[in-house]
Amino acid sequence: MSLVSLFKGKGPSGFGYGSSAEEVTEGLSLSGKTILITGCNSGLGLEMLRVLRLRGAHVVGTARTEAKAKEAGADTPLACELADPASVRGCVAAVKKSGVRLDALVCNAGIMALPKLEKACGYELQFFTNHIGHFILTTGLLDALTDEGRVVILSSSAHSMAPKEGIQFDNLSGDKGYKPWTAYGQSKIANLLFAKELGRRFEGTKKTANAVHPGVIHTGLSRSMPGFQQAAMSLVGPLFLKTVGQGAATQTYVAVHPDAAGKNGEYFADCNVAKPRADARDRALAEKLYRESERIVAEL
Repeated sequence: MSLVSLFKGKGPSGFGYGSSAEEVTEGLSLSGKTILITGCNSGLGLEMLRVLRLRGAHVVGTARTEAKAKEAGADTPLACELADPASVRGCVAAVKKSGVRLDALVCNAGIMALPKLEKACGYELQFFTNHIGHFILTTGLLDALTDEGRVVILSSSAHSMAPKEGIQFDNLSGDKGYKPWTAYGQSKIANLLFAKELGRRFEGTKKTANAVHPGVIHTGLSRSMPGFQQAAMSLVGPLFLKTVGQGAATQTYVAVHPDAAGKNGEYFADCNVAKPRADARDRALAEKLYRESERIVAEL
């Protein structure tokens, strides 16, 4: 147990910082439920897959290759390389062809703090992978959601590191300037804005879309960080960072817990509704990002 867990209590949901994915699903039967998780082969995705299957859910798990998803134990393993539009669209087609209805779609996969500028399809790679890839997947599968289907998009408290304007629409390529953590923050506020706008579009239905901050966990997501930063995380991790089980708790809670039904367009942290940066709640900015994302996707 980390030191932080000792001092942070539980919130209105009955869960909190120290809750694990197993704890938030204790006593739940997910038999008959089908849930898609991206990035199911490592870190939080792998833990979520394990716990959901433990509770009886059928998990459609995606990874960069079908082999990795299969090795992780996904009931239906699929390839979904988020930086490759053809791969994402292939995943959408495979899900639709199967005829499965999704009770939850969890946009879990991502990359973080790439030390130098990298691109996909002409766009900065973190923005493209973390947001555009999941935008293609999610909008492509809206018809596959059940009437009460939930979309859960992993954001991060690092959305606070985004540029002051939230999204630099004139620098989505990164060519006008690139900073690893600013670019990561931009991708994470994009995740939050996408969930906000999608939630707005779900109004009048029982479908929901929410963003979550899983917490700070030392997982493979940090593989792009400089060695000294990774070493520091390894050193302080047992004292100050969440375990993988605790990190997977919030997205699991929002995806399947009965008490999270009806919560829409929110931002969750530690299994409770939290308050993001002010512009992450800006409707006009969310709408603009959605339209720009549609434009980008249409040209791919």
